[in-house]
Amino acid sequence: MVLELPPFYFRVRENGALVFRVDTANRQKRIEMEPIATVNIRNGEIKPQGGRALSATDLEAIENWVQERRGLLARRDMDDIHRAVDHLNLTSQWAQSKASEAQLEAVTDALLLAMHDLRTILVRKKADRLAGPSAAPPER
Repeated sequence: MVLELPPFYFRVRENGALVFRVDTANRQKRIEMEPIATVNIRNGEIKPQGGRALSATDLEAIENWVQERRGLLARRDMDDIHRAVDHLNLTSQWAQSKASEAQLEAVTDALLLAMHDLRTILVRKKADRLAGPSAAPPER
């Protein structure tokens, strides 16, 4: 079975990735990974490594990866929010049917404050959307 490796490997890190060029066309038939750039996913900054200049192919591959990564992270964010809704529902069921007095005492204040904060933000954002873009106050 012949395995085709991609020409680039992206080692994900918190704010982006380290980019390596993958090379298997050498005498030892070993996988070599040459670091060529670092990428900041938040601002899209691409910094070449080792004083090298990136080719148009390198830049295109990196830019494509950045776009795909941003899309993946956005989908994960939405999935996390849907999971949070499920957790709120499960927490409600737990509080109603399983929680002891001591357990409720341990979490009630933190939950009420977090839910109040979330409700305040959601109500304000909903009002802003209903009022339209011209009536939206500056971000807080």
